[in-house]
Amino acid sequence: MAVPKRKTSKARRDKRRNSHWKLSMPSLVACEKCGELRLPHRVCKACGSYKGREALAVDDK
Repeated sequence: MAVPKRKTSKARRDKRRNSHWKLSMPSLVACEKCGELRLPHRVCKACGSYKGREALAVDDK
């Protein structure tokens, strides 16, 4: 069996684990109707359209 020759220090261990915690930004796409940025496969919050048709009634304020 392979056995480590030396103890891995806390600093070295934490440096190795450090790179995996970061979150990635969600990808955004432009709405086909109004051009507002939105999440893919979701209804546009600005105009209420999804796949080119109105899916949600939005109040204009």
